[in-house]
Amino acid sequence: MKKVHNFNAGPCVLPKEAVESTIAAIRDFDNTGIGLLEISHRTPGWERVMEETRQLWRDLLNIPADYEVLFLGGGASTQFMTVPANLMEKKAAYLQTGVWAKKAAKEAKLFGETVIVASSEDKTYSYIPKDYTIPTDADYFHITTNNTIYGTEIRHDMDCPIMLVADMSSDIMSRPVDVTKYGLIYGGAQKNVGPAGVTFVIVRKDILGKIQDRKYMNPLPTMVDYRTHAVEEARNISMFNTPPVLPIFTMHETLKWLKETIGGVEEMNKINVKKSNLLYEEIDRNCMFVGTAAKEDRSIMNHCWVMAEGYQDKQDAFMAFAKERGMVGIKGHRSVGGFRASLYNACSYEDVEALVACMQEFEKANK
Repeated sequence: MKKVHNFNAGPCVLPKEAVESTIAAIRDFDNTGIGLLEISHRTPGWERVMEETRQLWRDLLNIPADYEVLFLGGGASTQFMTVPANLMEKKAAYLQTGVWAKKAAKEAKLFGETVIVASSEDKTYSYIPKDYTIPTDADYFHITTNNTIYGTEIRHDMDCPIMLVADMSSDIMSRPVDVTKYGLIYGGAQKNVGPAGVTFVIVRKDILGKIQDRKYMNPLPTMVDYRTHAVEEARNISMFNTPPVLPIFTMHETLKWLKETIGGVEEMNKINVKKSNLLYEEIDRNCMFVGTAAKEDRSIMNHCWVMAEGYQDKQDAFMAFAKERGMVGIKGHRSVGGFRASLYNACSYEDVEALVACMQEFEKANK
């Protein structure tokens, strides 16, 4: 079987070690003779996995003790509603940098005044807006740090005059993050930290129960209230209901790989930058391709490009050429077209080298 190079935007490539240990646990979890898919989530072995997974998050991102780490269902899209339900009293501010940011703002509008402080929709979200004013009377400012569809990324932890909330679905654990700059960070696991099916929420404890008196949704529905799932608030190990056991276990194994094999988030960031630079250098060098995102805002996770002028008729030919050489998941999102390669944590440097070689070979054969 030929080597396959997985550049899917999500669900994405996972460390082989995490996949293998998950397969083993499905057969027999914690030497119990019962598989992971059948085990009670109240057994000591599973409670240990939950605590270890939460501690891995704390260790890798230096999460302070005054933050809770929650593992929830519903994906990041459910958080689009849960965030304003828990945090918006009167008004919220949103930076619109892509489809997912726009969808998050749409949900917030159901709960109160929602201000779009800036948007890059005018240029198909190909850049990150720079000059805008955050309203200081808003309850929070929401950003989406990485835009998977358009290949842009906010790669710094901004100083914000109000509570900062971030959807970090597609770049969490790819670089160091100063968690103390944020009131809340959330995201789906299926990019860098596990398979689809579990959502992470990192929330400062003093935010819990922020909404006390509001004419609608008071009290919050139980499953929407972050306090329901918080360890300290619930005085348990954050299992109000049965958690998504399988994806949490794979997350546990993925974060172990990141900590023990890679050496942590700082080391992972060095690898990611090296991979990213290799691909962007080829996109910029190759006469057949052109990048679509503003260079100063390029994502190191999602790399987007199209055929250069004069070669547009070769798009299908390159897609077929790349597929023959084992490149998987490089078709651009349907709203953008062209190509996209997602270089998440478990995507190796050798995978990127193979893609670059494929691009060079195609150029040589067609220019």
